[in-house]
Amino acid sequence: MALEEIILAAEERMKKALDAVRKDAASVRTGRASPALVEQLTADAYGTPTPLMQLASISAPEPRQIVIQPWDKSLLKAIEKAILGSDLALTPSNDGTLIRLNIPALTEERRKDLVKLLHKKVEEGHIEVRTLRRHAHDELRAKEKTAGVSADEFKRLEQQLQKLTDRYILLADEIGANKEKEIVEV
Repeated sequence: MALEEIILAAEERMKKALDAVRKDAASVRTGRASPALVEQLTADAYGTPTPLMQLASISAPEPRQIVIQPWDKSLLKAIEKAILGSDLALTPSNDGTLIRLNIPALTEERRKDLVKLLHKKVEEGHIEVRTLRRHAHDELRAKEKTAGVSADEFKRLEQQLQKLTDRYILLADEIGANKEKEIVEV
């Protein structure tokens, strides 16, 4: 693997880490209903943990309500159990054919807790990006010794890797800042 390829591979992995941050941020509750809150919750379906988005139709017909309509009615209890076991702090209402989740207005204290949770998820993204940088740097150092790369070339690639890392950390911060605005918005 050429040295430039190491940088490109690191960037691909960083993009995936950023996508994970985006998904994690979408799963943090705001004052309005969003199907993304529950799509990734896993329910026990036929003995296998399965994401809700594969088991049911999820919609937000009103700003403060999510409706989950399972394709198989026998999964209602499992879906209800998954919601109760999650950290969403929502109580499902099961009418025998679908589940309704009413999203209450957030209290100031709950908003602060959600912002802390969001910061934690963004920081996990930072850690992942830095870990990817470290692995790429280790690969570069190993190649430097075997491929006889000049010190200047190695330094240039090191700086390129650092710029890449800084950019992805900044993008993760932007995702977090945008989500934080949604959470604190009354």
